[in-house]
Amino acid sequence: MTNLPTEPAEDEDVQNDAVIESAFRKSLIFIIVMMLPIIGMLAFLNLRQKDRKAIEIQPEAPEGRQVDQATLPQIPLVEVTQASGVDFKHYAGKQGEKLLPETMGSGVAVFDYNQDGNQDLLFINSTDWPWTENASASPCRLYQGDGTFKFVDVSEQTGLDLSLYGMGAAVGDYDNDGDRDVFITAVGSNRLLRNDDGKFVDVTDQAGVSGAEGAWSTSAGFFDYDNDGRLDLFVCNYVTWSRDLDLSQTFSIDGENRSYGPPDAFSGAHSYLYHNEGDGVFKDVSQSAGIQMRSPETDVVLGKAMGVVPVDVNRDGYLDIVVANDTVRNFLFENNRDGTFTETGRLAGIAYDLASGNARGAMGIDAAVFRTDGTLAIGIGNFANEASALYMASPKRQTFVDAAMFTGFGPPTRLGLTFGLFFFDADLDGRLDILGANGHLEEEIEKTQRTLRYAQPPQLFWNAGRDAQSELALLDENCTGESFCEPIVGRGAAFGDFDNDGDQDVVISVSDGPAKLFRNDQASGHHYLRFRLQGTRCNRDAIGAAVTVTIGDQSQTRVVMPTRSYLSQSELELTFGLGEAETVDRVTVTWPGEAPVPVEVSGVDRLIELVQQ
Repeated sequence: MTNLPTEPAEDEDVQNDAVIESAFRKSLIFIIVMMLPIIGMLAFLNLRQKDRKAIEIQPEAPEGRQVDQATLPQIPLVEVTQASGVDFKHYAGKQGEKLLPETMGSGVAVFDYNQDGNQDLLFINSTDWPWTENASASPCRLYQGDGTFKFVDVSEQTGLDLSLYGMGAAVGDYDNDGDRDVFITAVGSNRLLRNDDGKFVDVTDQAGVSGAEGAWSTSAGFFDYDNDGRLDLFVCNYVTWSRDLDLSQTFSIDGENRSYGPPDAFSGAHSYLYHNEGDGVFKDVSQSAGIQMRSPETDVVLGKAMGVVPVDVNRDGYLDIVVANDTVRNFLFENNRDGTFTETGRLAGIAYDLASGNARGAMGIDAAVFRTDGTLAIGIGNFANEASALYMASPKRQTFVDAAMFTGFGPPTRLGLTFGLFFFDADLDGRLDILGANGHLEEEIEKTQRTLRYAQPPQLFWNAGRDAQSELALLDENCTGESFCEPIVGRGAAFGDFDNDGDQDVVISVSDGPAKLFRNDQASGHHYLRFRLQGTRCNRDAIGAAVTVTIGDQSQTRVVMPTRSYLSQSELELTFGLGEAETVDRVTVTWPGEAPVPVEVSGVDRLIELVQQ
């Protein structure tokens, strides 16, 4: 008889379950006891985090570095707009709907349109929206300068009295015929105007550069990215925008009244890169060249481009592209020298605010060889409550460090909303200074943030030198004069020598208001040299060419690059402040894609024309 296995008794199962339950309960109690300190710490930190979020603190400007006022120079920038003959007033087409483009302002271009040796001024204008009843024209305006700071409106006879919802301008001799052509960006189709002996002809369609009909383009610039002797064109696009999309969202800063929407309420947009094919035709190579950026995680378009500056970041003889993006990371498109680019902004250190790790609201941008040791600087104007950036990299490395705070530049910029920004030597001492044009988006911002204002004064930062207690010092009205410090809603900003006296004057466009011209009345007695370059093998404007002036063991380098600031263009001529020096030891010029060559220069305080040999 086979012995079958017997089933365990019911009370034995219960006993086993009880033992297991008891062991589990003891283990759980042990784990809880061990976790109590950690849980307590997390709860404490969480409460502190909630408290921090619940308390609203008015933003205050960080304390600036101390500056010896006795060492600050007198650099009067005297507002002479009315006396100059310039009566341009920007019109934003505001009808009370608070549409985002209405507050972005417009740009200004400084260039010699008729080749008479004097700087002229082109102001870009906006206009009434297509749906506006009883709409009226508000055209762009071109003013011809006579070299004595006097200007005459020649818009109509030159064909530049265009009426469109304009944003910015790019200027360059794209057909190498000896006069400079104009590209105008807009909300809607962009325009290319070919200069035919002082008359501008719309060639947009045959050139193929109008862009998408519903796009919103901002800054733009001509440059030769492949060194083939023809100017190519980069065009920034901001966000994907329409009236319906804007009005479908509720924006308010006080909880009651409608306000202008933030850029993060709109999707990004791809910028354009056009290759100059010759014969007046451009080819859109944006995708194949690698400048259309998408998030690798979500595939959304990343760019919200406001400013662009072409600059040879890695010093290999080919221009790279730096793009200032609003609320998303900045781009550095490194030129691969084969018609393509690689985006390296994060690796280079310019993509984010290095202190917080966040993207900032970037607007205007410029780049320059900032110090005599060859240090390259990239300045970017940022949104209110965000200090402007001053990224620096020495010739020995390609990574940048934001030097804004430790140079004294950052703290005074924090409360301003900086649009236009550029480097120039205001007092001809041989060191580059920085000018910023400021102004908020919201007319009533001070009702909700008491430290901010809609109209804000421009800022001029004087370069005291690397060994000074503060390398960059903000000049007050005692140094620049009262008229420069008057609050305006600044947007585009540019420089040029409007009276042919050797120093650089300033023009600032004002959002929905009259433009401002400032005459540089510095009387330092410092000497200077100015250079005007003409290419033969390279592009006619010599954009991208560099000149280096050496005095003793100190060298200055300037690059021909009109594209800078916000929506604007500055003069092609290069200005070198020589301080008290009455002679220079050496001058070299580096034409695009070529090795440096020496240039014989005698005398100072004059303009020298250099033609590529």
